[in-house]
Amino acid sequence: MGIELVHVGFQNWLAMNRAIAIASPNSAPTKRTIQDARTKNMLIDMTNGRRTKAVIIADSGHVILAALAPDTIAGRLQTGSPKVSPEEE
Repeated sequence: MGIELVHVGFQNWLAMNRAIAIASPNSAPTKRTIQDARTKNMLIDMTNGRRTKAVIIADSGHVILAALAPDTIAGRLQTGSPKVSPEEE
């Protein structure tokens, strides 16, 4: 199984085979998760200064912030539109 990279906006790519969950940043538990990751230096901000619309939890414990909506990221994963596999690099 290769690494499946999915474009999450602003020339940022994410290895989706390492993602556990994609969530909206609006709930209190998600906000606490973001704050905990920030204090533990486990937060990766891929928003490029834009508003956070999706929070991705990785199997390594990292929390990734993205400026694309969770539906958009999940759709890109399902349809296979802009993604890259190691064979294509």
